Amino acid sequence: MSWRCTGQTNAELVNNLFRNGLIKSERVRNAFNAVDRGHFSKAEPYSDAPQRIGCDATISGVAPHMHAYAAESLLPRLNPGARVLDIGSGSGYLCALFGHLVGPTGKVIGVEHIPQLVQMSEQNLRRDPLHSQMLDEGRIKMVKADGREGYPEEGPYDAIHVGAAAAGMPEKLIEQLAAPGKMFVPVSEGYNQYIYEVEKDAEGNVKKNRSHGVMYVPLTDAREYSSS
Repeated sequence: MSWRCTGQTNAELVNNLFRNGLIKSERVRNAFNAVDRGHFSKAEPYSDAPQRIGCDATISGVAPHMHAYAAESLLPRLNPGARVLDIGSGSGYLCALFGHLVGPTGKVIGVEHIPQLVQMSEQNLRRDPLHSQMLDEGRIKMVKADGREGYPEEGPYDAIHVGAAAAGMPEKLIEQLAAPGKMFVPVSEGYNQYIYEVEKDAEGNVKKNRSHGVMYVPLTDAREYSSS
C-alpha cells in the first residue's frame, strides 16, 4: 500500500493517502495539507516510508500512512481545545498535525528523551511561521522527558499518541488519559508488536482493543540510547 501513496510533493502525498483510504476525514486531510513534511525530513520527505532523523530515530514509527491511521483513530478526541500528548515526538511532524486539529485553544505536548531531538523538532517547526507561532504561544510544547512516565504536569490528556513500541501496556500513560480519552500505542508482545487503541470512558472504565501488527523502534529512555 505504501508505495502507492508516495508523491513528489506534499499535496501529492496527501492526495494519495486520501485516495487509498488511509486519510478518511476532511479534518485530517486539511491538517496534512497544512503541514509540509519537507520541513521535517531532508531526504525523500514525500515518500510513504520511514525517514531517518538521527539519534536512532525515524520521522515516523513506520511511514506517513501510520500518522494518518493514528490521526484518524484519535480524531474523536482531537476536538478544538483538546490536550494531546505525543510520546516519542521525533521530528515534531505529528505535533504540528495535532496542533492544527485541536486549534488555537488546544495544546500539544511532544516528549522526547534525547535533547538533540527536542532541539531539532523545534527548529523544524520554526520553518513554518504558523508552527513557529504555535510554539511561541505555547500551543505546542516540546519537552525532554522519559516518555514511559508520560508528562503528568500538563495532563490529563484527551488524546495520547505513542510513536515507539512499549514493552508492555503503559499503565502510567493510561492514568494520564482524561475521562473520556483515547490512546494510540504500539505494544510489544514477544517477538511481535501490535497497535492498541485504549479508550477511557466518562466513568473512568478502560477498554483495550488490539489492532494490526506493526514494526516500531522500542520506547526507551536516555540511559538506553547510544550515539554510536
